[in-house]
Amino acid sequence: MQPLVTHHRTAPPTVDGGRLLRRVEELGNIGRDPATGGITREGYSPADREARAYVVEEARAAGLTVSVDAAGNIFIRAQPAGAAADRPALLMGSHLDTVVGGGRLDGAYGVLAALEVVQACAEFAAESRYEPMAVAFTNEEGALFPQPFFGASVLSGRLADLPREPLDHNGRSLRGPLALAGGDLYSLGSAVWPAESVAAYLELHIEQGPVLERTGNRIGVVNGITGRTVLTVEIHGMAGHAGTVPMAGRCDALAAASRAVLAVERIASERDLCRVATVGRLVIHPNSPNTIADRVRLTVDLRDTVASRMDKAETALRQELRNVARQTGAEIEVVARTHSGPVSTNADLRALIEESCLKLGVPYESLPSGAGHDAQVVADIAPVAMIFVPSIGGASHVPHEDTDPADLVVGAEVLLHTALTAAGVRTTR
Repeated sequence: MQPLVTHHRTAPPTVDGGRLLRRVEELGNIGRDPATGGITREGYSPADREARAYVVEEARAAGLTVSVDAAGNIFIRAQPAGAAADRPALLMGSHLDTVVGGGRLDGAYGVLAALEVVQACAEFAAESRYEPMAVAFTNEEGALFPQPFFGASVLSGRLADLPREPLDHNGRSLRGPLALAGGDLYSLGSAVWPAESVAAYLELHIEQGPVLERTGNRIGVVNGITGRTVLTVEIHGMAGHAGTVPMAGRCDALAAASRAVLAVERIASERDLCRVATVGRLVIHPNSPNTIADRVRLTVDLRDTVASRMDKAETALRQELRNVARQTGAEIEVVARTHSGPVSTNADLRALIEESCLKLGVPYESLPSGAGHDAQVVADIAPVAMIFVPSIGGASHVPHEDTDPADLVVGAEVLLHTALTAAGVRTTR
């Protein structure tokens, strides 16, 4: 085995809590609305690019090597620039993009903790089976371009060849924004990682729910991740004057969309075909108070932990959309679909996380993730595991999303200890 890097320390590595929290604070100011405190860094937006530049600058200032693939994914490693990968990677990370008006920790915390782990490993004299490497995946949320888990999907081979050029909610091509992020829409195949090149993927994340806070445990060992299907639906009607077109002669795209939204709600609430179903975005054209809408685009989010239920929910929804089209005369089409099935995390990696918690004296519990994560996509090519830290009040995707700073540091310590063990490095801690 080859040494990890040229080292200058022999003491076991530790997380620099002050450095981690400083980075969390500084990154949390990028895309922040001073009035609400909410963070808006939609994938490929100017704020997202600023966040990416911040992480790259911090990594390079630490003497680490940074690369960006065709999907815009950022990789941080201790090996010199241009060094060949001499062993499989132990990937750690998450994402930097946010929802509109979201919080400062979702995704970003996992990226910064992974950076901290790689930086700590770079200062530690050891040999290892696998190379610790941090990754910031692009467009996990799909807030602007409705391709959630985009970066992770490209890496795992799901999106090596796109069926059509991705468009944002305003019809703008992904090609230009991806290029500004250092990617290349027409070279995505070069960003696919063979399964044998990834030994494992670890993702540290806030829980985004209330369980850990209620039980008093500081770490959640995730046993499974919910599946998610996202459908982009376009509804076409006929525009007209709101005062002169009789009700009987209308083909109102927004009225048809309203029926579609209620149908989505029924899929979960009344028919219990999936755990949750949500319409989170409506784009209305011409969006004028005195004009009948002729076009509406909406986004449907279906989630469940059982794959067969997700399939049944999607089938039922598509039939509901056909019914709405027949009843209203509107044309309804599903123009885009992304899907990530529910996955179980790797039992061996879960055991390593639990071992780390025991050695560090950190109380933990096993729990599922109700939110989707990049880990469930990387699971296509590698064993994955997730570590949760408590969310205050269970809040996430909101401006007041928060976690006790001490828990943020503890989570990073558990990630570091787990990474060292998974990579074959044993410490005396």
